[in-house]
Amino acid sequence: MGRRYLFTSESVTEGHPDKLADQISDAVLDAVLADDSEGRVACETLVTTGIVLVAGEITTETYVDVPKVARQTITSIGYTDAKYGIDGETCGVVVAIQPQSGDIAQGVDKSYEFQHGQAQDVFDETGAGDQGMMIGYACQDTDELMPMPIAVAHRLAKRLSDVRHAGVLPYLRPDGKSQVTIEYDDGKPKRVHTVVISAQHRDEVDIETLLKPDVIAEVIEPVLREMELDAEDVRILVNPTGRFEIGGPKADTGLTGRKIMVDSYGSMAPHGGGCFSGKDPTKVDRSAAYMGRYVAKNVVAAGLADRAQLQVAYAIGTAHPVSLSIETFGTHQVDPTRLVEVVQEMFDFRPAAIIKHLDLKRPIYRETAAYGHFGRKGFSWEETDRADDLRRAFE
Repeated sequence: MGRRYLFTSESVTEGHPDKLADQISDAVLDAVLADDSEGRVACETLVTTGIVLVAGEITTETYVDVPKVARQTITSIGYTDAKYGIDGETCGVVVAIQPQSGDIAQGVDKSYEFQHGQAQDVFDETGAGDQGMMIGYACQDTDELMPMPIAVAHRLAKRLSDVRHAGVLPYLRPDGKSQVTIEYDDGKPKRVHTVVISAQHRDEVDIETLLKPDVIAEVIEPVLREMELDAEDVRILVNPTGRFEIGGPKADTGLTGRKIMVDSYGSMAPHGGGCFSGKDPTKVDRSAAYMGRYVAKNVVAAGLADRAQLQVAYAIGTAHPVSLSIETFGTHQVDPTRLVEVVQEMFDFRPAAIIKHLDLKRPIYRETAAYGHFGRKGFSWEETDRADDLRRAFE
């Protein structure tokens, strides 16, 4: 009999203060890339009651009205009244932007390999924007090859925002969280054990007679049905602290990059430590993590393993990774050593090659900044177009 255990992941809505900060940072990045695909961006945002601070290093040939971008982002999420703690039309926006460090830029523009006469082609000329370790992960839990706890949590958080925007539950406000516990048996998800929803609301709302039944009927049950998950015997907690009137930046300061587990795999896989939002694709924190997900997903889609976790690491200014490893947790269907060799033969992890293959110099990043960077359609790193090639390599 397999080992039974519980595993939990969380997500947050687009109105959570940390996610608000992430979306502003990525909106600034998109504004740069829309006119300057070669722009260098490392944008950090802090939000608190009535104030937004946008700081970082940006080198670009275009002009971006950063306060306007920040205000538009805040307003689109639903912060349109000062009593929410921040209002996109009236909040203060402080901008503290400087160019990218020349010491960093020289390693990106001309890699270690190029500077030492070791460059073999154009992809050898661009160095990594920082050192670090990046993780890619995929598993057979769901159709999108994501861990089930984070996949369900994201759907719930997104649904919570959707019913607010659509006016289905007009008393909701932008902030909110979801948390999902899945029962596993021998590494396979068996049932939903617990669902937690914390939804910000207007002050006159009664939790027990209105909000709780509404959230169950309009958020939790539709998501579980859509994902074909059994709703029987699920423990449901809605606003377990009681009231949740004060939320957003008024309740909690938001900061870019503080929800890295929400952004990735819900702690089912480790994290290299560097966040994604606000960074242009020369920063391997972002681009190599996307490439890692792309490769891991194709490995699982090809049937070479039920679970695949890829780690790739770089030294700042180098084009070639310093290491690449793949862990399959005993689920591999092919020789693990040969699997690493095939991946290295088929996929190019040099930063410039990643950027070209995944087409990353485009204004696509605001959309990634809420409800997870992985497991959603429409992003190049979610394609499984190399699964057949991988499978054939082992025939």
